[in-house]
Amino acid sequence: MADYTPPLRDIRFVLDEVVDLAGLCESDRFSHVDNETVHMVLDEVGRFMAEVVAPTNVDGDTIMTKWQDDGSVVTPDSFKKAYTAWVDSGFGAIPFDPDYGGGGFPWIVGLTIQELMTSGNLAFALAPLLTQGAIDAFEHHGSDEQKAMYLPKMLTGQWSGTMNLSEPQAGSDVGAVTTKAEPVGDGSYKITGQKIWITYGEHDLAENIVHLVLARTPGAPPGTKGITMFVVPKFLPDADGNPGERNDVTCVSIEHKLGIHGSPTCVLSYGENGGAIGWPVGDEFTGMRNMFTMMNNARLGVGLQGLSLLERSFQDGLEYAVERKQGTAIGAPRGEQSSIIEHPDVRRMLMTQRSWIDAMRLLCYETAVALDHAKASASAGDTAAAEAHREYGDLLIPLTKSLCTDVGVEQTSTTIQIFGGMGYVEETGVAQYWRDSRIAPIYEGTNGIQAADLIGRKLGMRAGGVVMDQLAAYEVLSKELGEVDGLAGAGSELATAVDTARTATSWLLEHATDPNALLAGSVPYLRILGTVVCGGLMARQALAAAPKATDDEFYAAKVASAQFFCEQIVPQVNGYLAAVQGGAEILFALNPGQLAS
Repeated sequence: MADYTPPLRDIRFVLDEVVDLAGLCESDRFSHVDNETVHMVLDEVGRFMAEVVAPTNVDGDTIMTKWQDDGSVVTPDSFKKAYTAWVDSGFGAIPFDPDYGGGGFPWIVGLTIQELMTSGNLAFALAPLLTQGAIDAFEHHGSDEQKAMYLPKMLTGQWSGTMNLSEPQAGSDVGAVTTKAEPVGDGSYKITGQKIWITYGEHDLAENIVHLVLARTPGAPPGTKGITMFVVPKFLPDADGNPGERNDVTCVSIEHKLGIHGSPTCVLSYGENGGAIGWPVGDEFTGMRNMFTMMNNARLGVGLQGLSLLERSFQDGLEYAVERKQGTAIGAPRGEQSSIIEHPDVRRMLMTQRSWIDAMRLLCYETAVALDHAKASASAGDTAAAEAHREYGDLLIPLTKSLCTDVGVEQTSTTIQIFGGMGYVEETGVAQYWRDSRIAPIYEGTNGIQAADLIGRKLGMRAGGVVMDQLAAYEVLSKELGEVDGLAGAGSELATAVDTARTATSWLLEHATDPNALLAGSVPYLRILGTVVCGGLMARQALAAAPKATDDEFYAAKVASAQFFCEQIVPQVNGYLAAVQGGAEILFALNPGQLAS
């Protein structure tokens, strides 16, 4: 397994020359930030992740976290040292509210920090990721007292956070939760019930764990309309805000998983000894809406995981392809073994990975910048601009979460293929990236749920106008791309794919009254639209890099990566159109018995 090299120049290029960080920093909300300050921070973060976090990756996979009979969970020693260093660094506070110790940086900077940490060690990074989601929920929905109590220590990571949705009978169907919240009479509630799939629900890294729990109060209406969010800390804060009495929440087990072995996925029991004490976050029955604040944050972070793991596995695969000698390449001296990177099929795999990494980074960062622009515009009182940026960000969230995680699984598997038989041997380390990535299309809303969200909520924004406006912008980009020397083919393929996406979008809008048909075509539609969006972003990359490509190998590589993506990956979407338009009838052509025969 190769050492991790933070891709800081790639990141700088995207921030400075494609997604326009400088333009964002001209807003009043982020005027205290500039590009050079951001890159100074990221240089230090990159060094930290390479030197402190990345070396813990193998420990997480092999030593794992372990559940003890007393309900405690023990992490590898290297995790504890790295987490203490993370808390001391203050990096986790950078994108959050200065009133509580944060740096007030745009979320794009926080997301970039997440990328570097996740490439270093996904299992480790999940603790800060969940904490960041909980912070976001408090910032939007918590009372002033709750913010003052929890945020200062959560921003640093001294206290960690979780989100508690799922129960044994209620996975994706959150409206089926049965956890109870009985009022005590002093503003607090006693929480009883069981929650499953709770990432870092118990661990020995932070001094307190702040659980955000969905539960039902007495007389609550059924379904999602009857859910309230509660804060239920592991240790009840004392009068000085320090961890005090242990709350009535217990980890009864952790899951044995395919990957992310260093991250404890817990079954938590609330109220085995009378009831865990919790307090409402936000108004009664607004829990599902409030939890979506965390979920959108987390969905962007999960999409980023596909990018981060592919970046790490690509670095290993590239090093191996250069060093490994096997066979004789075309044109090489007879009888002389060549590095496998000289074989066309290995180059195809590496080029596919390289271009997807560029495309996914653009997509993730573009999403974060859209959300930042929405906040900046809202702060400035420009409601129309805020709404436009919000719509764009809302459209990109399901694309980012689903496309990046699907591709992450596909392409970390490709790294195993590059290694050949050695990739199937655990000692080389690359199988871990595939195993770790496999959860990402599942958690924080399966990719099927993301596709349903895309066609059920996002496609209908402005009666399809949000999607169609973006496709029109990509059509313009395809023409501009076609005018660049050597990129006419890339521009033509992107234009064709835009037409395919427009046709698919129109078909879905025309069949809006047939939910089965919409759902049947939702996943292939997401692949079409997500890939075309990436194609448009890669066109922007090529247009930004082309003027400097003649004299700089870095920019030449960015042009070649975009050209490959538009000419060889983007055209694949045309084959998905029939699946979008096929309707649901063929999906139900076989009954369960016939499927088994």
